[in-house]
Order: sequence, then structure tokens, then C-alpha cells
Amino acid sequence: QVQLVESGGGLVQPGGSLRLSCVPSRGISSFYNVGWYRQAPGKPRELVADITIGGSTNYADSVKGRFTISRDNAKNTVYLQMNKLKPEDTAVYYCNAKRRVGPIAEYWGQGTQVTVSS
Repeated sequence: QVQLVESGGGLVQPGGSLRLSCVPSRGISSFYNVGWYRQAPGKPRELVADITIGGSTNYADSVKGRFTISRDNAKNTVYLQMNKLKPEDTAVYYCNAKRRVGPIAEYWGQGTQVTVSS
């Protein structure tokens, strides 16, 4: 069973920064896509950003220019650098990873809370 361990959430003031980390229990290169999703209270879970094994990235319009997703194969970690945070970024952030094992297998982390408030 694959596990994804997230860290880096917390409380930050508007305009501040946080960096989230996601470490899978198996080599990161075994996943063709790793991404970050978020879910605010009363809202559906939404894609924030993802990155392919080839390094291609994709961002939600609401975070373009503020968030950066990256992967460090040597450290087996995917990062989400979040700058210029806004109160509307407040949510539980989840790491997601996909790999092909015949059909596509999808894994989720336990989530990390990000709160943007003064």
C-alpha cells in the first residue's frame, strides 16, 4: 500500500508564504503524475497544481503566479511553494499521486491544514 506523507501546513498572515511537502512511501519516479488538491469547508475538492514525471506543470487559475509545484527526485519529495497567500487559500491541502499498474491507481495523503488569517 502506498502512503503519501504531507507536511508544512500552518497558520500564516495574508501575503505570507508556506511550503508544503509530500513524500511517498515508494520512489517518486513510479508516479506519472503528482498533484496538490485542496478542500475548503462546504466546498468540493479542487485541483491546485500538478506535475508530471516529465516535469510538465498545471495550475488552477486562482493560484497562477503565486504557487509553484516542483519535484526533487533525489529527496523523493514534491513541493508546493505558496506565496502571496490570501484568506481564500484557507483549506485542507491533499497530496495526490497516480501510477499505472494496468489500470490507473490513485493515492491520497491525509491532508494538511493551511489557514490564512490576520
